[in-house]
Amino acid sequence: MSKEITARSQDYSKWYTDLVQKGGLADYSAVKGCMVIKPHGYAIWEAMRDILDRKFKDTGHQNAYFPLFIPKSFLSKEAAHVDGFAKECAVVTHHRLMNDPNGGGVVVDPTAKLEEELIVRPTSETIIWNTYRDWIQSYRDLPLLINQWANVVRWEMRTRLFLRTAEFLWQEGHTAHATAEEAIAETTQMLNVYGDFAEQYMAMPVIRGVKTANERFAGAIDTYCIEALMQDGKALQAGTSHFLGQNFAKAFDVQFSNKENKLEYVWATSWGVSTRLIGGLIMTHSDDQGLVLPPRIAPLQVVIVPIFKGEEQKALIDAKVNALVADLKRLGVSVKYDDSDNQRPGWKFAEYEMKGVPVRVAIGARDIENGVAEVARRDEKTKESMQLDGLADRIQALLEEIQQNLFNKAKAFRDSHITRVDTFEEFQKVLDEKTGFISAHWDGTTETEEKIKELTKATIRCIPLDNPQEEGKCVLTGKPSKERVLFARAY
Repeated sequence: MSKEITARSQDYSKWYTDLVQKGGLADYSAVKGCMVIKPHGYAIWEAMRDILDRKFKDTGHQNAYFPLFIPKSFLSKEAAHVDGFAKECAVVTHHRLMNDPNGGGVVVDPTAKLEEELIVRPTSETIIWNTYRDWIQSYRDLPLLINQWANVVRWEMRTRLFLRTAEFLWQEGHTAHATAEEAIAETTQMLNVYGDFAEQYMAMPVIRGVKTANERFAGAIDTYCIEALMQDGKALQAGTSHFLGQNFAKAFDVQFSNKENKLEYVWATSWGVSTRLIGGLIMTHSDDQGLVLPPRIAPLQVVIVPIFKGEEQKALIDAKVNALVADLKRLGVSVKYDDSDNQRPGWKFAEYEMKGVPVRVAIGARDIENGVAEVARRDEKTKESMQLDGLADRIQALLEEIQQNLFNKAKAFRDSHITRVDTFEEFQKVLDEKTGFISAHWDGTTETEEKIKELTKATIRCIPLDNPQEEGKCVLTGKPSKERVLFARAY
């Protein structure tokens, strides 16, 4: 099966697409720009969703659901917001179809034009803040901590499975607070929830930072982000958390009576991650043989494949495997015993390697006699013989070892691809030859930021939150600068 995957060194983009399709994650849809998420891909999303949902609830948030359709007039209430999303919006203009009287099939009924067009949500700030106006009256109603699991549509012409599609799945948190300090604390708290999730579960090291004014979410005062580095040296924005100030509260007249019974506008945040995380997971860890999944996010952590001839050997193996499966499940390990007879063991090995199952166990009749099993780990593609006695505990420990190993490898790669430069010549050379993040001084102007992007296709990914102050000169203009920022080409 791995022969069907283009090598990363040959064509990274084709490797990625091959892996998504051959690994059974997603496929192209009849609707241009949209994807079909297949069961294995959706199982990964469910694992991500369940972990994040638990983390959101642990920090006091509740789930709700808001309409898919947004009145067009809502978008025009916050000027920066409509400017940011106007070109990406799908618009509903009619509410009915009819049979063509000329026999041309189904056509739009011209008499069914909507009085006001509806936007298929690109994000939900406007519809939610229109609702919050009725929910918030007093300081006693605050903070309001709401999350929504949903789909959104942003009309994309150049699409890529999981990374950029016209429709995608995500969650979006929308919170209201009595003070700016509370809202900023919420914004940074959720950024850290995302960062911890990426590192602890996805084994994907990230840099926490803040976006420049030019790269902020439309309508935000500040946008915080986590940035990851893929194996081809391109950056991926993996999650964002926005401090919205009072912009949306003022646009939708959301006020509350404070403790002195005076009216104030509330302070807002929004934050989200999407199925783009699956693309990041793939490109952080996978290889030319298929997916490599960290155990804490893998839908299936262990697969056991029997090797036998005849029913007598099969019965002997079944007894041992059933006990092992029960032990693993008691330890909270997701395990499958694949004793199906429709494929040979070698085919199964290749299939589970392609799908990224972290640990594969093979057991034959002779192994039973010797009290051992062959245990293969996907991350290093190594195998070793292990004693059957106590095997469940050893596999559990091995899963944690694999999780940490994947993070360490990804972090070592990321750290070795952060390069400090002081001249524009160095900047271009590193970008073209080494790739990765470039740490360079910038004069703080949007004009310089746009000029560097025009010349190199690199953008400022973030200003790291732990950035030290350092006097220097802008890499392009030579003007004074007080800190370095991180540039990269990105997805």
